[in-house]
Amino acid sequence: MSLECKHVWEHISEYIDKSVDAKLREEIERHLEHCEICSAILDSTRNILVLTADNRTFELPVGYSERLHERLAKELKSTETESKEE
Repeated sequence: MSLECKHVWEHISEYIDKSVDAKLREEIERHLEHCEICSAILDSTRNILVLTADNRTFELPVGYSERLHERLAKELKSTETESKEE
C-alpha cells in the first residue's frame, strides 16, 4: 500500500512523537523518501516544535494563516489530481 500525502499529513505529529505503529512508520518513511512536499512539511513541523519549545512567543505575519491554508489546499488538490491521473 502506498500512502498519499493527505494520510502522511494526518499522522505527522504522531510520526514525530514516535507514537505511530511500526508498519505505519515504515510506510510514512517510504513516502518521505520520494515526496519533497511531505519532507518539507515534516522539517517545518520539527522546526516549529523547536522554536516553540523554549516558551518564546512569536508574532505571525499578517495573513500568514490564510496563506498557509491556501497553500496546503493547493498542494492537496494538486496531489489528488496527480493520483487520479496515475
